[in-house]
Amino acid sequence: MLAIKEVTKLAADLNTIAPFMREIHDDNELEQALGLMEALIEDYDTNLVVIEALGNAITRFEDAASSFVGFNQSVNESDPAVGTLKVLMEQHNLNTNDFENEIGKKSMVSQVLSGGKSLSRKHIELLSKRFNISPALFFGI
Repeated sequence: MLAIKEVTKLAADLNTIAPFMREIHDDNELEQALGLMEALIEDYDTNLVVIEALGNAITRFEDAASSFVGFNQSVNESDPAVGTLKVLMEQHNLNTNDFENEIGKKSMVSQVLSGGKSLSRKHIELLSKRFNISPALFFGI
């Protein structure tokens, strides 16, 4: 039998202790939510349900808050392929000279990174093989 009374009581207690779990109203509550998230992640499996609820509250706030408008706009306008390439470069300590086999000369890589050129299907295939990652990452999937 479901423990409806117990779950309802826990939810009510949680709303009293940490109301920002349901809805974040300001930057102060966001900081509290982020701090709690950091602590909860230490025992991810045990705290998964709470982590997901808190993550949803954080996402809703960040999507709607005026302080995130510029950031959200920048993210929405950015090319996921370029972002993926930049992350790979950072993770593997690479520079524009290190992609001659996958993309071409340094100038071509620079043009891709600046948005002047796009990665082709062949570039993505070669990068995916090199780093053993799904090509879908280059499309933000």
